Amino acid sequence: MKQARKALAMLPLAFAVLLAACGTANKEGDEAASAEKHAEGETGHADHGKIALTAEQIAAAGIEIGRPTIGGAGTIDLPATIEGDPQGMQVVSAAIGGRVVSLTRNLGQSVNRGATLAVIESREAAQIKGEVEASRARLALANANLAREERLFAQRVSPEQDVIAARTAATEARIAYRQAQQQVAAAGGGGGGLNRIGIAAPISGQIIARSVVLGQTVAADAELYRIANLSSVSLAFHLQPADAGRVRPGGHVLVTAPGRQASARISFVSPALDAQTRLVPVIATLDNRGGQWRVGETVTASVQLSDGGNASNAISVPLTAVQTVEGRTVVFVQTSDGFRAVPVTVGNASGNNVIVRSGLKGDERIATTNSFTLKAELGKGEAGHED
Repeated sequence: MKQARKALAMLPLAFAVLLAACGTANKEGDEAASAEKHAEGETGHADHGKIALTAEQIAAAGIEIGRPTIGGAGTIDLPATIEGDPQGMQVVSAAIGGRVVSLTRNLGQSVNRGATLAVIESREAAQIKGEVEASRARLALANANLAREERLFAQRVSPEQDVIAARTAATEARIAYRQAQQQVAAAGGGGGGLNRIGIAAPISGQIIARSVVLGQTVAADAELYRIANLSSVSLAFHLQPADAGRVRPGGHVLVTAPGRQASARISFVSPALDAQTRLVPVIATLDNRGGQWRVGETVTASVQLSDGGNASNAISVPLTAVQTVEGRTVVFVQTSDGFRAVPVTVGNASGNNVIVRSGLKGDERIATTNSFTLKAELGKGEAGHED
């Protein structure tokens, strides 16, 4: 009887211990379930803008990996046209009207300065060349008369005023003769006959245009030839006003055409916009002593842009690598298990690239293509985390 009473007294204590054990087990089970649920929600993601992806998943998403570009502020690829250097171009025209009786050069041929290119026959040529002969004869007569008067004056036969008059006449004849010679020179020069004028090359170069044929009658100032010194040519292209402010004379331009590549230097940036295109005309000078660039040819010009400051250390990334997440500009940098969204400060755009002023060192591996898929994945991960 005594033992039965003792057993009944122990029942409340045993029941309390059992309840406590059940509560602990339930709490541990709830915590494990919560952790498992949290882990399931975080699959493929981590805090602080991290995204866990395998190499297979990166390839399947079409994400390309690259490194930022260091040095310069980027380039813009533009269509450009090869033009003759304005300093080395010369139009050869007929100074007088007449009939073309000789043409000594054809397209593509070289010519030296002073060489006769064409001969024009006309009455005007006869007149100005006849005036040269007449003025020469008058000058010879005036000089002879002056010599006679000086001799007579020395012999005290003629008065001094006769010597002065003869000296004045000789001076006037000399001036008239020089004027006649200059008229012939302005018209062209010799030509082999009294009624013919030869047209000389004003510069050395290559014939790039010929506007007349033998026997053709031309008017005064009609174009006969066009000569170009093509050892140096010009590269013409246009820039947006925002980009034109980032190039200066002396800047570098890479010129590319099928099978050829060369470097040019900017020589002129127009201070005014083109009235038709509303773009800024730019001229660069290109060495062409090898003769590989042709006037009128269309090429690609890669224009080096500056961004102020130390351009040699500037960092740029493709525009496709930059995304906006929660109001912040980010670039996705590759990690050992995926990517991490790194906030950056960007500057001016340079063609397909953009300057990164801060946030990157330049040696990172970043997502350059399809980075928007990483932005979408990051957004899903954060939404799941909030749930």
